[in-house]
Amino acid sequence: MRLYILFSFLLLAVICSCRVEDSQVKFGPLCSGNTSNRKRGCDTKYGCGNFGASRGGGKRKHEGLDIVCADGATVYAPFDVKLNGKAAPYKKNNAINDGINLSGEGLCFKLFYVKPDSYSGTLTKGQKIGTLLPMQNVYPGITSHVHVQMCDKSDPTKYF
Repeated sequence: MRLYILFSFLLLAVICSCRVEDSQVKFGPLCSGNTSNRKRGCDTKYGCGNFGASRGGGKRKHEGLDIVCADGATVYAPFDVKLNGKAAPYKKNNAINDGINLSGEGLCFKLFYVKPDSYSGTLTKGQKIGTLLPMQNVYPGITSHVHVQMCDKSDPTKYF
């Protein structure tokens, strides 16, 4: 019985330590011109950039966090990352329907509205991932941004 209790406490300690490490991960600057990773606020026509914001007249929720980035700006690796292929945000093609799947620091996430220089390989923190696509061509007047979405669709806000 004592061995079972000891094992239970050990398992709990491991789980808790993983959660603490996970929450200590912070994204480095994602976009040239926004070294503080300023989040997109609300646009009159296009809604808000926070996780869980209403979309489609309240029929769905925003599944990511928007980080301000100008059209054509350079997008950087927020920490050492592995490039895991293309991630397209839309079913129909348009001028901003591109992005990339990434992993690093124990996280799996996607960056949308980015034209990556490559869809595979590895990058170190601060290296160029690619370029922000022309959001104004698709959503005139929106605050242009990189959309950060966790692979499991959890809230990425704690990493910023």
